[in-house]
Amino acid sequence: MLDDVLWKQRRILVRLEEMHIPFVDLKAQYETLKDDVAEAILGVLDSAQFIGGEALASFEREFAAYCQVRYARGVANGTDGLHLALRALGIGHGDEVITTAHTFIATAAAIVATGARPVFVDIDPDTYTIDPEMIERAVTDRTRAIIAVHLFGQPADMGPIKDIARRRALYVLEDAAQAHGAEYQGVRTGALGDVACFSFYPAKNLGAYGDGGAVTTNNAAIAQRIERLRDHGRTTHYSHAEIGFNSRLDALQAAVLQVKLRRLDEWNTNRRRAAEWYATELAQSGIETPFVRKGSTHVYHLYVITTNDRDAMRTKLDEAGVATGIHYPLPLHLQPALEHLGYRQGDLPCCEAMAARSLSLPMFPELTRDQVRRVAAIVRAAAEQDGHKNLQRKSTYSSAALQADVGKEW
Repeated sequence: MLDDVLWKQRRILVRLEEMHIPFVDLKAQYETLKDDVAEAILGVLDSAQFIGGEALASFEREFAAYCQVRYARGVANGTDGLHLALRALGIGHGDEVITTAHTFIATAAAIVATGARPVFVDIDPDTYTIDPEMIERAVTDRTRAIIAVHLFGQPADMGPIKDIARRRALYVLEDAAQAHGAEYQGVRTGALGDVACFSFYPAKNLGAYGDGGAVTTNNAAIAQRIERLRDHGRTTHYSHAEIGFNSRLDALQAAVLQVKLRRLDEWNTNRRRAAEWYATELAQSGIETPFVRKGSTHVYHLYVITTNDRDAMRTKLDEAGVATGIHYPLPLHLQPALEHLGYRQGDLPCCEAMAARSLSLPMFPELTRDQVRRVAAIVRAAAEQDGHKNLQRKSTYSSAALQADVGKEW
């Protein structure tokens, strides 16, 4: 009798586990490459070169080639990459750096860490990336750089951004933490600005087994400065040209990343396939699915939909065993840590609308068609129950128009 009860309990647990759809499934990915990863790690252990060494140098060469640039320099994490890149460009106290408020706080924190001031502008309501028209209006005589965030896996609109930068003599930095392998007009992220910064946080399209990051550039002086800044400003073992930081990418992480880099294109293809499945399943739901800019290749680090009643839909998905995320519930210009910048509710209406309406669905290379169908069925049912109506895109909604709608259905 007891055995029967235990067997039924086990069956229930197995069934619940089968029903659960994770937001990201790192275990499924690991199962496909664990032998290669083990061999790479053992290679580093045998070499005993844990800081620097051939494992790091080899990964940097391969990642630079992948990003279509001359130089890649590993750093401890993506935030450090942004911080060191800004310092390498000479940006500091009294300077302003224009960026988006619809991103993770690391983008702004890196600016603040140099002593410069972040200047936030609104986003394009189609792609959710920084709006070039808003950049032009925000430039002052203190502006030194623009950080363009390639959000959710889609590159920012780099053509107009680089045109503004050329006319105004500004640097362009790419925050490519969510866009490994994405392309804009046939050019990979990492090669679109003066310097680019990547995060290798485990859940990224190219993720380490811990923290990690990299800076890419075609400028030899920038690469050399990053190399020095990441290692205490060192020029020789006990000679330091400047005060730097301890921000080196571990050799073990570099070895793992090198293994995974060789599968990145395949994984990105699988992400795009899953995105197509989602788009098909949600086509008649009234839900806004991701918009891909013409000439851009999206790599779907995140699959973000927008809905009028986001929190209710998320609750329904959670009750059904489907994990979701919100990116990002509070825009940077309204964060308590950045209150001193003086922004107020309503200053960036498109960012604020996304904060209220966006919902990130499960997205990872191993996602199956059946899993997508199940997630989409719940989303459709929730949308129908909530009487969801699709809102117009940018063709009829501008930032100015949205200003009047904040506090209404947005």
